[in-house]
Amino acid sequence: MESGRARVVVVHGRWLHAESWTPWVDAFNEAGYSASAVGWPGDGDTVAETRANADRVAGHGLAEVVAHYASEIGKLGGKPIVVGHSFGGLIAQRLLSDGSAAAAVAIDPAPPKGVLFLPPSALRVASIALRNPANRSRAVSLTKEQFRYGFGNALSRQESDELWERWSIPSPGKPLFEAALANITPHSPAAVDRHDATRGPLLITAGGKDHTVPAAISRQTQKLYRNSPAVTELRTFADRGHSLTIDSRWREVADSVLGWLGERGL
Repeated sequence: MESGRARVVVVHGRWLHAESWTPWVDAFNEAGYSASAVGWPGDGDTVAETRANADRVAGHGLAEVVAHYASEIGKLGGKPIVVGHSFGGLIAQRLLSDGSAAAAVAIDPAPPKGVLFLPPSALRVASIALRNPANRSRAVSLTKEQFRYGFGNALSRQESDELWERWSIPSPGKPLFEAALANITPHSPAAVDRHDATRGPLLITAGGKDHTVPAAISRQTQKLYRNSPAVTELRTFADRGHSLTIDSRWREVADSVLGWLGERGL
């Protein structure tokens, strides 16, 4: 990262590799930021390496993943803007809530503690891991058909299949169990500070066709912050699914995020 430029750290969610953020990193750098993509603990440097060593990602929970990113951020010499997708969006909120980030963008984020209603499509995707308690300590992968439902439902089958082949990786099952039990777990790692008046701005997005994190979850997440005077905004992409950061129209979402950052002077 270059000194003197606002820093951006991008955080992938479950089932996608950090390399999937490469176009975003390039877009942020072209816009004058100093951006980097950091993987989860155990991720390999490439998709192929991560697939070949799934045991390395198994067992990592949300607290460990957040601590990993906080440690990486601590090496930067200043608080970055954190942009995360799906579980990366929840991690971005945690880093903002914990004081590690100057601002955060949570793109179709996994639900933090306090979100009470999960639409059936979200439960269907989560059940891929949750239906077997042993998956809590395992790495879980998506089949091509599961990816099609959870990520690529707003795309052609060809594009969905190509994205699955290019970016899909095994991910730890534990964070899904932690999120599922968050509302009955004291000190859940999925909890964020809803009332902090001193945190930086937060942008949450919703995909109108998202099966994994339906728009209803993003709207509930925004409402969790209603008692905080800090900036919390919601932008909806009505015709987009969970693939909105990696599909052929990713630039529309990236430009919207860049525009929001500009509006906020970030």
